[in-house]
Amino acid sequence: MGKNRSEAPMDGRHDMDAPNHMFFANQTIQNACATQAILSVLLNADKEQVDIGDSLREFKEFTNGFPSDLRGETLSNSDLIRDVHNSFSRSSPFVDEGTRQATEEDDLYHFIAYTPVNGVLYEIDGLQPAPIAHGSCTQDEFCDKVIPVIHRRIDRYPPSEIRFNLMAVVQDLRVKAVEIGDEEMLAREEQKRNDWETENELRRHNFVGFIHELLKGVIKEKIKGGTYDEWIKQTKDLNLQKAIAARKGEPVD
Repeated sequence: MGKNRSEAPMDGRHDMDAPNHMFFANQTIQNACATQAILSVLLNADKEQVDIGDSLREFKEFTNGFPSDLRGETLSNSDLIRDVHNSFSRSSPFVDEGTRQATEEDDLYHFIAYTPVNGVLYEIDGLQPAPIAHGSCTQDEFCDKVIPVIHRRIDRYPPSEIRFNLMAVVQDLRVKAVEIGDEEMLAREEQKRNDWETENELRRHNFVGFIHELLKGVIKEKIKGGTYDEWIKQTKDLNLQKAIAARKGEPVD
């Protein structure tokens, strides 16, 4: 993930003649770039090495030969993909009536994918008109070839810009654990997924209502005990002390 600055490729070249079987889809809806980047890797993976399952396999076969814009529309209309994508979204009790199109003044962050297809290293970005080719690359050469491409992309931004995320699509370690008979590894991986499920549920849950009711209860008790005004004063004094310490560069608890 990195800041999205331009639609024109600043490295590599648009490959308008990319292989017909290659999956490339234009992004047609907002906030779907992460899901689309993952799909760009999975749907272009070597089928002999990666089993993407019946649902994704059928989707890829159905969209084979579609132009990139129609592939994007088909992707956004897939019930399966939409449900999985929405399962990671955060709920909100508020309706944002001020939603607008992003402008150049906004900080835009965007996920893209790098993967080798037919012996070529491709950058797959749904906001581009075509895949971006970065030269020859086999599966075995991928790590060595993609690192300098990523470095060049990061170098486009000021040295102070550190907001980048680099993630890899890898084999489920539970599969490896079963293959080698490592029960400890399998138990660790199962625990990880249980933790991830809990974290995702907490992340998706909106705590505004809970916090509101909790604050009402605290205020009610403070008023009942006659300590409300003193509590407010102490809170203001504490916030002022923190602000002064922050301006001086001192650590703030």
